[in-house]
Amino acid sequence: MMLQFLPNKLTYIIVFVFLMGTACKKEGVLEEVQVIETINQDTDDTAISLEGELQISDFVWEGLNEYYYWQEEVPNLADSKTSDEKTYAQFINDNSDPDAFFDSLLHENDRFSWIQDDYEELENLLQGIYATNGVEFGLTLACSDCDEVVGYVKYILEGSDADGKNIQRGDFFSGVNGITLTRNNYRDLLFDDALSYTLNMAEVQIGAIVTNGIDVNLTKEENFETNPIQVSRTIQTSVGKIGYIMYNQFVGDKSPELNQVFGDLKSQGIAELILDLRYNGGGSVLNCIELASMITGQFDNEIFSKEQWNSKLEAFLIERYGVESLTDRFVNRLAENDEAINSLNLNRVVIIATSESASASELLINSLSPYIEVIHVGEQTVGKNVGSITVYDYVDNNGTKNPDHKYAMQPIVLKIANKEDYADYANGLEPDNPIEEDITNLGILGNIEEPLLLSAINALTGTGKRIIDKSSHSRDLLIKDPLLLRINGMHLDKFLFSNQGKR
Repeated sequence: MMLQFLPNKLTYIIVFVFLMGTACKKEGVLEEVQVIETINQDTDDTAISLEGELQISDFVWEGLNEYYYWQEEVPNLADSKTSDEKTYAQFINDNSDPDAFFDSLLHENDRFSWIQDDYEELENLLQGIYATNGVEFGLTLACSDCDEVVGYVKYILEGSDADGKNIQRGDFFSGVNGITLTRNNYRDLLFDDALSYTLNMAEVQIGAIVTNGIDVNLTKEENFETNPIQVSRTIQTSVGKIGYIMYNQFVGDKSPELNQVFGDLKSQGIAELILDLRYNGGGSVLNCIELASMITGQFDNEIFSKEQWNSKLEAFLIERYGVESLTDRFVNRLAENDEAINSLNLNRVVIIATSESASASELLINSLSPYIEVIHVGEQTVGKNVGSITVYDYVDNNGTKNPDHKYAMQPIVLKIANKEDYADYANGLEPDNPIEEDITNLGILGNIEEPLLLSAINALTGTGKRIIDKSSHSRDLLIKDPLLLRINGMHLDKFLFSNQGKR
C-alpha cells in the first residue's frame, strides 16, 4: 500500500442553548418554564391522533419551527403550516420517520444540526463523556487513487485503556482485527458499538505504509470522562517565560481546573501565552468566555460576543429581557463556583488552530481580536460561526421528559458575532502564520521541537523561518472525523424558554 505524499396531551419544550456541543444559566435570563402547546386532539373520528411514534415527528416540527435559525427560509417550517389542524396532522402522519423528517427540514446551508434518539448519550457527548479506548486518531486515504485507509494517532487520553500500552502519538495503523481498512469499511470497523478491537499497526517506509507485525488490543470504557487540558507547561525563551496550554474541548464544568492552570502560569511569571486548539472542535461558550477572561482580565464586563437569532426569537428576547439578553460579556468570576478568575492581563496571544478547530475555538479568536493581538498559527479553520441548542420534549412544568421516547435535537439556532458585529467566517479563519500539521512528522506534544509549537514560539520571539510549511502528505486526503463536531460543537450556556406557541 502506497502512502501518497504531496397529540391529546401537551408537549413542553425546554432548551439548553449551545454553540455546538451546558447547564449554566446566563445571568438575567428567564428561569421559569413557559410551554409550547401542541395540536389539540381533534374530535372528528377521522382525525389523525398524534400519539405513539408520531409525537416524535410532532416534537421535531415544533422545535425547529420555534428555534431553528433558518426557520423563515424553510417552507415546511412556516407558521402557516399549523393554521389547519387536520392538514397539519396529515403532514406529520406523512413524515412518521423522525430522523428522515428532521433531515428534510434542514436548510441547504446547514452543515451541523443533528437529531439523537438518546438524549443521555447526547448530554454526555457535550460534556466530553463517551465510550473510548483512549486513542484519539485521524484517518487518511493512503493515496489519491486508491481505497486503502490509514489511521494515525494524534494523542492518547490519560487514564484510558490505551494509556501505557504500545501505542503513542505519531503511530500508524492500517487494519482492525486483521481486516485492512478501506473507504467502505472503516466506519463499521472503527465507529460501531463494539467495545473491543485490535489495531494492526503499521509504519512508513520510503513513501509506503507497511504493517509491522505489532497488534494493540484495546477496550473502550463506557462513559469515560476526558480531561480537555491535554498539556500545560512553561517554556523559557529569549523573550521570557511562555505559557503553553493544549486545550481540546470547551467544557463548562472544567473551568475550575483550567483556572488553576492559569493560576499556576501566573505565579510562574509568564510573559506570553500559546493556546493550542488544533484538535478543539468547540464546546461551551461560557467556558470560552471564561477562558478569554483568563487570557485578558482588563476588559471585565465589556462585550465579548453578540447573538443573532431568528426574527421571532430575537423579537421575543428583546421584548421580554431587553437587548442585553443578546450580549455575552467578559467576566471576572467563574459561574461554576464563583471563584475569582486568574487573569493574565495579556495584550497578545498565539493560538494554534487547524482544519479541526471549530465553533467555540473560532469564537475565541474572532471575539478576542477586537481587543488584543491574536496571532493565528496553523491552518484555515472549519468555519462554524453558528451555534446549536439541545431541544427536549417535556410533558410537564417539573422537567419531566416524555416517557414515550428519548429523542432530542441539536439544531442550529443562532449566529454569534464579535463586538464589531463580524460573524461572516463560514469558510473558516485564515492563519497569520500558515503551517500544516504533517501526519508523518507529528512530534511530541509540548516539546519545543514539535513543528506547530515551534512555529508559535517563533511568532513570539521573531526567530526561525517565516515560510509556509506544507505537509508532505496532502491534507486533501484526510478523512473528516464523523464524531468530531458532535463531541464538541459550540454551546451557549443559558436556559431559554419561549411562549411563542401558536396552537
